[in-house]
Amino acid sequence: MIEFYETNAENKLQKIEGITKGCWINMISPNEEEIHYISKELNVPIEFFKDALDDEERSRIDREDNNVLIIVDFPYITHDDAGFPIYETIPIGMIITEDCFITVSLKETPILQDFQNNKIKGFNTKKKTRFALQILFVISSYYLRYLKQINKKTDEIERELHQSMKNKELYAFLSLEKSLVYFTTSLKSNKIVLEKLLRLNHLKMYEEDKDLLEDVMVENTQAIEMAETYSSILSGMMDAFASIISNNLNIVMKFLTSITIILALPTMVASFYGMNVDLPFQHSPHAFFITLGIAVFLSTITTIIFWKKRFF
Repeated sequence: MIEFYETNAENKLQKIEGITKGCWINMISPNEEEIHYISKELNVPIEFFKDALDDEERSRIDREDNNVLIIVDFPYITHDDAGFPIYETIPIGMIITEDCFITVSLKETPILQDFQNNKIKGFNTKKKTRFALQILFVISSYYLRYLKQINKKTDEIERELHQSMKNKELYAFLSLEKSLVYFTTSLKSNKIVLEKLLRLNHLKMYEEDKDLLEDVMVENTQAIEMAETYSSILSGMMDAFASIISNNLNIVMKFLTSITIILALPTMVASFYGMNVDLPFQHSPHAFFITLGIAVFLSTITTIIFWKKRFF
């Protein structure tokens, strides 16, 4: 799918029918025909589009002739069969040509929808460098937003685990920990791209653009620190709950073993007095009660010993 946008005289974004100078071309999972059309019209290497559509492509910045390609990872949310949110990252490509600004991605994202809905202040499709930096800033902001959601979800699962430990909550912890690993890896790759933007002269920047880039780097660094902190906390919680589960299992096994030993003593006494041989008290009229008393006495003594040793 291809969409064409342009900032009008009132500084509002409007949808247009085709390519014009200073327009924004938004390509979402484009087919081969659409890629070749844009590549031919704007003289952009096809590899720029292919790389941006590779979900395993690393974040980087590249330049060929007057075309600049910036690939970074952005976060997005999916849900599993049970409706639990899964946080992942995929690349988005920004291609800056002499006349147009192109975004290429495999999926729709609320990051670009914020621009489409005129929610970003100072946004203008003709200011291509500023546009790229604004996208990078919004991406960093969404990382922070999703990290806070992950932290909130972690607290909710922790409260559920305190009440009842089930496999569902542990699987949820595992899913969140995997999401944090994705976020940390993508954010560090994005950081390298931002540092190259600041160090290299691939894009013409004014003083305001440099200030915005520094703000993006601050947001990105904060997101990295948050992701690493939450990942450490989550990893520690997983280890703690694993230890708790193991300890609870040991307590249950110790309790069941103690009960088994206590119940085995009456069985042993009854087995002895069930033998077809001469036995003490066998001619006594109170033989049954004597045997029962011996069994109860042995079980009581064993129970007291186990109780003092805190076996249950």
